[in-house]
Amino acid sequence: MKWSKYFSPTIKEIPADAQVASHQLMLRAGLIAQECAGIYYWLPQGLKVLRNIMRIVQEEQDKAGFNEILIPTLQPTDLWQESNRYDGYGKEMLRIKDRHDRELIYGPTAEEAVTDIFRRYVKSYKDLPMVLYQIQWKFRDEIRPRFGVMRGREFLMKDGYSFDISEEAARETYRKVMKTYIAIFQRIGLQAMPVRADTGPIGGDLSHEFLIVAETGESTIYYDKAFDDLKLDGSDDDLDKLMAIYSATDELHDAESCSIPIEQLRYKKGIEIGHIFYFGDKYSKTMNAKVMDESGKLSAVYSGSYGIGVSRMVAAIIEASHDEHGIVWPESVAPFQFGLLNLKIAHEQTTKLCEDIYACFQKENKTILYDDRKEGAGAKFSDMDLIGLPWQIIVGPKNAEENKVELKNRKTGERAVISVEGLYERFLQG
Repeated sequence: MKWSKYFSPTIKEIPADAQVASHQLMLRAGLIAQECAGIYYWLPQGLKVLRNIMRIVQEEQDKAGFNEILIPTLQPTDLWQESNRYDGYGKEMLRIKDRHDRELIYGPTAEEAVTDIFRRYVKSYKDLPMVLYQIQWKFRDEIRPRFGVMRGREFLMKDGYSFDISEEAARETYRKVMKTYIAIFQRIGLQAMPVRADTGPIGGDLSHEFLIVAETGESTIYYDKAFDDLKLDGSDDDLDKLMAIYSATDELHDAESCSIPIEQLRYKKGIEIGHIFYFGDKYSKTMNAKVMDESGKLSAVYSGSYGIGVSRMVAAIIEASHDEHGIVWPESVAPFQFGLLNLKIAHEQTTKLCEDIYACFQKENKTILYDDRKEGAGAKFSDMDLIGLPWQIIVGPKNAEENKVELKNRKTGERAVISVEGLYERFLQG
């Protein structure tokens, strides 16, 4: 993509109403724009990051054998009345009526809707275990939306729902989902901590939040300092390593009964990027979701639900990965892998070399943003650092005459002058 044709409205000033780094940088880098309180337009670069996260989530869920579905954003209130949650959910739920005076809600979550799908089609224990998931927009009418997409009213979420024939099997599925979450967060470049948490309005007796440590987090985490030195390698043992380390949110941490020595205990702020629940037969009993068990008897299934904040994760990544110049994207989710800077458009050899590099990278399906604008070098450097692409390929007249470019790693700041052949060999071959 050529920047001169790309809609990427960067701004220099820090927006007055943006209090945290992720909100400031998402607005300044042109990832989002506010429509109204807690609701945002997603602009081209922000949408690319959102879709990259979605792709990783889908790939790991599919690899685990989970089934993707899509549920309408609007749900009939009778499902929620059937589960006895309609009156108790509170003012966060947006309730509306259609022209026929039928009551609907804009779904804040989908336990009822998925249980309805399950009970229509699944009749035997032989079809279990089953996990259904979706990536869909949700709405919760936060009383004080803040911090940009970190706590907005409309948000994109991966929500999954499991169905098992027994409590033992359901808890095993719960553990399997936790493993997929660790794989997802590792691929995205985040080391998330599974923390024992309150079940809230979802219900049940087992719940974990996945949090990343960040000063701007709204939760306080108490944990064993061993987590700070933990090395995960993507193996099946990663979950065991994480679960062996004490961690709890402030609601569940009890200083008197905590077995961790005070000198070993740490507490920091954390940002929630995922939340999972085991709630047994809470919904299956009230909504009559039963299957024939091995003895031929109808049995209510055991369930759990599993959320990942896809849009919230964009902000969480920025909170965990930025510097004084702007965003520093992990390569796995960056809107473009490469930024190509033409430092002198009027210089024929510089522009020809840029065009050649751009064509070669496009031909090899490498995502590249070519800054071909008639701006000064300072503005181009500033904008490229702000949007945070992993690699910058800098082309100026002096190097161009020698068929060389300067390569900059955005994360480390490392720079090196290399030949164009060396550039192709590094990124386009093998």
